[in-house]
Amino acid sequence: MAALAIRKDRTPAVLRRLAKTEVNARVARRMLAIANALSGMSREAAAEAAGMDRQTLRDWVLRYNEHGVEGLCDRWGEGRPPKLDADEQGELSKIILEGPDPETDGISAYTLEDLARIAQERFGKPFHPASMSRVVRRLGFSRQKARPSHPEKDLAAQAAFKKSPARAGKDCRYT
Repeated sequence: MAALAIRKDRTPAVLRRLAKTEVNARVARRMLAIANALSGMSREAAAEAAGMDRQTLRDWVLRYNEHGVEGLCDRWGEGRPPKLDADEQGELSKIILEGPDPETDGISAYTLEDLARIAQERFGKPFHPASMSRVVRRLGFSRQKARPSHPEKDLAAQAAFKKSPARAGKDCRYT
């Protein structure tokens, strides 16, 4: 089996000099491994000196041969696309902002389980409550809920109680 050839447009000394000035330590380590291999070190020894195995060095040599030094940078993918598209996310945001109707829905606030059920019913996309938590956070909502308010509370009585003279001295422990 023939050894993999490494492009020779840069000498090992140039690669080492570039590695010294490289900000990204991972890219610098890859340059040093290739420089070691170019200077005659065995592939296995060059890979071990850079903290990788021989197969990994081979993969980086292939990228270096094809793209040069720029090929030694990490290329992260876009990641998994979101389960809900932009329109569905907008509709879910609207549902959360409007909140449930206690008369028809029978609940006073949505839980993650409720939102997961709504996503299944409206969009046909199942969610685990933990996954729905990430979706809700990504939409800009927090876990905090407003304190529940009794439907028959008397705001005037609350205001009168807060201003009552009988409570005037109650804030101090020693009166």
